[in-house]
Amino acid sequence: MTASTTRSEGGQSTALVTMRTLLPNLRASERRIAELFLADPEASAELAIAEVAERSGTSTTSVIRLCKRLGYKGFKDLRNDVLREVTRESFETAAFAGTPRDIDRSDSIEDIIAKVSLAETLSIADTTKVLDVVALGKAADALAAATRIDIFGLGASSFVGEDLQQKLVRIGRAALRWPDSHAAWPAATTLGPGCVAVALSHSGATVDTISFLELARSAGATTIAITNHSSSPLTEAADIVLTTAARETGFRSGALGSRIAQLMVIDCLFIRVAQLDFDASMEAIRNTYATIQRLTAKR
Repeated sequence: MTASTTRSEGGQSTALVTMRTLLPNLRASERRIAELFLADPEASAELAIAEVAERSGTSTTSVIRLCKRLGYKGFKDLRNDVLREVTRESFETAAFAGTPRDIDRSDSIEDIIAKVSLAETLSIADTTKVLDVVALGKAADALAAATRIDIFGLGASSFVGEDLQQKLVRIGRAALRWPDSHAAWPAATTLGPGCVAVALSHSGATVDTISFLELARSAGATTIAITNHSSSPLTEAADIVLTTAARETGFRSGALGSRIAQLMVIDCLFIRVAQLDFDASMEAIRNTYATIQRLTAKR
């Protein structure tokens, strides 16, 4: 099976979400401008272009270049979009009004609950904006038609991969999740047309995960990348790219933001795959549930 390269261009990405996604791949000057906006979007959007250049230690040319990179005609369009996004985010997170973003050593348990909830709420909301519906549909079609599905990720992404593998098995799909690169790499070389390889990496720069997807593509498999960075090296080895938009605190919340965003994509993907063969999938879910209930009742 082959699939045309599909990147997350069909999502409803907004300025701040796109800045976070592209941040690692921006030029140094562009990154400083983006970081200024991300640190205080509302205040930055009230500045004139010369003030943005001065406060970021760059130039008006760099500001204009970033605007073009983000898909805007000029600075005014960027500024207006940022202000709209700030207003929309305030509405989406009204329940967390006044909650700081970063986790601090002096935070109470109540503070931790509020901050983690806020980070995860924003990660899901932002991922909804950037997730490409067309790409998701193509990924689901590929998985539904696959004769074998291999899944690989490291760290927190590995646990998300395991969740996908278990979900697919529950509806009768031949899915394998490899726990480490030395198992994943040989497996990837045995894939071929009709197979699908799914790689998960928040950064999109994990060398072992990139190698897995490159090997799978060389073997003829359709390759799917799930990453937070649409211009990362991992996407170069992918036929289909599904982009998350996780927000992490300075503490990085133990990768909670990235994990919850990946899980949201996985859930959407699984439900669509099941929907494509709805009756058989529902029967498989009922049967596997009954099996677990029957066997655990004997203990």
